[in-house]
Amino acid sequence: MLPINKKIVTDEAMRPVAVLIDYQDWEKIEQILNTYQLQQEVNFDLNKYAGVIKLTQDPLEYQQQIRDEWS
Repeated sequence: MLPINKKIVTDEAMRPVAVLIDYQDWEKIEQILNTYQLQQEVNFDLNKYAGVIKLTQDPLEYQQQIRDEWS
């Protein structure tokens, strides 16, 4: 974890309402988040699985058939 100097701002009831951090720390956080988002987009492209499964029966009919076997 990055060592980030932060100041927690509270309201009159001492409930936290904001966090102040240095701008340089914010830039580091944004860079890390952007890198993470790019990795997620690359790793989870679901379009490559479109049309892979060829069904011979309607999924809802199959589900009902299996559930009928339980009773």
